Amino acid sequence: MIEATVVKSTGSWYIVQTQNGEIIRARTRGKMRLQDLDTSNPVAVGDLVNIELDANYEHTASITEVKHRNNWIIRKANKLSSKRQILATNLDAAILVASLFAPRTSLGFIDRFLLCCQSMHVPAVLFLNKTDLLGDEIQKVTDELNRVYKDADVTILVGSARKNQGLQPLLEFISGKRILLAGHSGVGKSTILNTLFPDVRARVGRISESHEKGKHTTTFAEMFMLNNNTQIIDTPGIRDFGVVDIPEEEIAHYFPEFRLVMNQCKFNNCKHEHEPECAVLNAVSHNIIPQERYYSYLSILHNEDMYK
Repeated sequence: MIEATVVKSTGSWYIVQTQNGEIIRARTRGKMRLQDLDTSNPVAVGDLVNIELDANYEHTASITEVKHRNNWIIRKANKLSSKRQILATNLDAAILVASLFAPRTSLGFIDRFLLCCQSMHVPAVLFLNKTDLLGDEIQKVTDELNRVYKDADVTILVGSARKNQGLQPLLEFISGKRILLAGHSGVGKSTILNTLFPDVRARVGRISESHEKGKHTTTFAEMFMLNNNTQIIDTPGIRDFGVVDIPEEEIAHYFPEFRLVMNQCKFNNCKHEHEPECAVLNAVSHNIIPQERYYSYLSILHNEDMYK
């Protein structure tokens, strides 16, 4: 039995790296595939696994066990599927790359991603890319983001990967950690990787002008091993982020600004909608909790606008 880390998912096959650095192609055994894991990928990048080398070994193996996961980022991919997709596991932090246009990242998408990070105790960074396209509006946009997320337990960074602006704080945050890099296709994840780590040479795609949606340039999740024990997991562009595995009564607990006041609610089971003497509603009415965050909470609670 050999212990290895999953560094790339390619559909039916996975690329794993052993502790001595050997790269091996591996796939799950039949009995693992039959387990009712309710995920589209029973093995994910970042997993620590046990493998057995195949007979007539030619750098292939079978994955026999997925070891305990410290955390994971998971989503429901689309309306038609009941399956969940694990984006990555065993993370030190996650970076969501966003942009205001070409493509636009909605606050609802951001808030669903942050909710998942909170539920898994994964520190999160929101990096607003393409600020070179904002002109004189940069400060206004930055101030607005800081207002909305001032108590949301997320680090806000802004910059332009294309112009190599504002990336130093991002580089300092990444150093020495295993990081998930996520966002819509076209927001600049690959450009960030190329700029910060030229040896990675991630492909950069052009934006589809007709839909203002990024074309998928990363087909499968992949972990890049960098200097100083830095590991970045680059993921395919995410169009939708459906929240899964969080009970309705727990959603409010993963809005940090709610946690600051919710113990003052009259009822222990308060859902913060229309209950009397609700501290959260009071905080919203006094602009202590931003209305944008409260509306995101309601849409998640009622499973509305899930895929926007």
